[in-house]
Amino acid sequence: MVSLKSRSYITVLLHFLLWGLFAFILLFYHPLSWNIRLPLQFWIKQGLVLVILMLVFYLNSGVLVPRLLLKNKNILFIVIVLAIAVLAGPLVKGLENILDLPFLMEKAAQKIGIPRLPRRDDGIDLFLVMMILLIVGISTSLTLIQKWQTDKQLRELLEKEKISSELSFLKAQINPHFFFNTLNNIYALTHVDVEASRKALHKLSRMMRYLLYETQQGSTPLSKELSFISDYIELMRLRLSDNVKISFEKSGLQEELMLAPMLFLPYIENAFKHGISMLSPSEIRITMKMNGPVLEMMVENSIFKEQHTLPDVYGGIGLTNTKRRLDLLYPGKYTFSAAKTESGNAFIVHLTLILDGTEMYSS
Repeated sequence: MVSLKSRSYITVLLHFLLWGLFAFILLFYHPLSWNIRLPLQFWIKQGLVLVILMLVFYLNSGVLVPRLLLKNKNILFIVIVLAIAVLAGPLVKGLENILDLPFLMEKAAQKIGIPRLPRRDDGIDLFLVMMILLIVGISTSLTLIQKWQTDKQLRELLEKEKISSELSFLKAQINPHFFFNTLNNIYALTHVDVEASRKALHKLSRMMRYLLYETQQGSTPLSKELSFISDYIELMRLRLSDNVKISFEKSGLQEELMLAPMLFLPYIENAFKHGISMLSPSEIRITMKMNGPVLEMMVENSIFKEQHTLPDVYGGIGLTNTKRRLDLLYPGKYTFSAAKTESGNAFIVHLTLILDGTEMYSS
């Protein structure tokens, strides 16, 4: 709120200063250089001209542009602007007559030895018309720029809301069967190893707490993401036989850096979903490393003959949704590939993120 109020004050002050500068240059500076004592009525008339120009400016920005120009009523907009420009001349002429300004100007000129001022004909006041068209041009440009900025901010807000919705959707996609099966495994484990079951419950509780309370913000420390992934892997081990080899290697990571939550788990979850077999030996290798500002993740899992998963439908939420998150969160700052190896025995997901200074040094 404080920021909005400050911005409003700055906008009002900016308008005040610009109008003052505009009035001084076009309406007051030139008459002051005439070396003649002008009557008060002249300055009143100049002030009224300034008021007319201001009315035209705000009428155009508040009514004509939004209701006509932005609704493609271009011809009506042009007609009304030209009508205002033409009718302003007679209006100013009428004000001059009311103030008796022609007579007073003649009188002021005679005091410095000028017997008669050149008479202005009663045609169109081209200078006033040009000033009004200039004002309309400035007003239209500023209104269109403000409209463009407002639309841009609205699009960014919608994008952020969409990202938030997609993150909520992603969290809901964490397979509920994972939690049910893990609880069943922990229940079975309590009969053979109470200490291990307690540790497993603690990991599960930590994961649920992270999902429910610590992924609400737009960013989270990498250390918490790594902890979540480690817990996920350890709990998955409870369900797997010794035929499945799992490795999670980390090197050079700056765990204090901030990044979007739940960015890596979908690929790891899909590796467990599609890359293990209860009958054949299988392997999942997860590697995360960092080289300067580039964070790299590689997930490799085995492929079995009975599986026919294609890359474009890979995973529970699919590559399209996960890549969409990357497009929204890290536009132009990531690379992604997912493909089988040349031997056809493994599937590799490779993701790199280029983290900027804000993400690198946030805490």
